[in-house]
Amino acid sequence: MGLVHIELFATLDLVAQAPGGPEEDPAGFPFGGWQAPLLDEVAGAQVAAAYEGTDALLLGRRTYDIFAAYWPHQEGGQDDDIATLFNSVPKYVASRGTPDLSWAGSTQLGPDLAGAVREIRNRHEHVKVVGSLNLVQTLLREKLFDRLDLWVHPIVLGVGKKVFDGGEVPTNLTLLEPPVASAKGTVYLRYGLADGTPATGDMAAADRGARHDD
Repeated sequence: MGLVHIELFATLDLVAQAPGGPEEDPAGFPFGGWQAPLLDEVAGAQVAAAYEGTDALLLGRRTYDIFAAYWPHQEGGQDDDIATLFNSVPKYVASRGTPDLSWAGSTQLGPDLAGAVREIRNRHEHVKVVGSLNLVQTLLREKLFDRLDLWVHPIVLGVGKKVFDGGEVPTNLTLLEPPVASAKGTVYLRYGLADGTPATGDMAAADRGARHDD
């Protein structure tokens, strides 16, 4: 069975709306494109490495429409590597509407999202979810993911759609490798979905035990 990887850019207050540009998701959000001033070579290399081995994309409707209008025209340009990859792999679109699937290799998923994701896992090795915040929240809530790559940027916006925006379920994650910070302060975190739900404890009891041992 393959892995579903979520690739997500967020602020310190975990806003993940429209990082790439003001046209992505402008409704009621004045900070579209907040990620651009914080990009540097380190973060760019991390993002490029995260896409290595991708053999399918799983996208929400809004992100799909943006990508379909952009990436087919970028081969041979500055972003040729990613453009060639995205244009060549299958694209799966989670949408209740009727998206234009003219981007080569595109398929709309049926209403049973959980069943569709499981089928995609069985068909591919590394399925990447890019942007698609509404879809991401569903995948997180239903635990329909295996990896979470999170770039946390050193800004606070105080407004916008967040990574966790209601309906979360208790979930354990495990850190897959040490965090890496870029020169501009963006921290790259790689998590894997872990079994079980968060445990609880009593720090005061632990303190008493430590004092007793002394």
